[in-house]
Amino acid sequence: MKLAHIGIAVRSLNDSAPVFEKIFNTNAGEKEFVEEQKVNVRKIHLENCDIELLEGTDPESPISKYIEKKGEGIHHISFEVEGIQNKLDEVSKGGIKLINDTPRTGADNMLVAFLHPKSTNSVLIEFTEEKNRNI
Repeated sequence: MKLAHIGIAVRSLNDSAPVFEKIFNTNAGEKEFVEEQKVNVRKIHLENCDIELLEGTDPESPISKYIEKKGEGIHHISFEVEGIQNKLDEVSKGGIKLINDTPRTGADNMLVAFLHPKSTNSVLIEFTEEKNRNI
């Protein structure tokens, strides 16, 4: 398991991407719309992990709700796993509550699933896996 990315909730990709581009002296990737989550995503690729900037596109999106409740900031930490469904089953059997019992499609056409922060010391943790690894 390795750190894949840190998800940061932002009100505006147009306003926020330049800030992170300056910090890391690089360009953010192209904007991607993830319909299922009602979110626009731009990633900044770093040597050891990515920074994933997340902008809600609908008041009902998880990111919009998060910003409304807590403001902009770190939303989640993502870890790349092999065998995402097996990993979900394993942590669930260990007493960790899941938000997603089965993976779904996220940014970059990856399989993603979230652990419930009530079971992880208030940290939203995401597992991610390349689709072709699991199929």
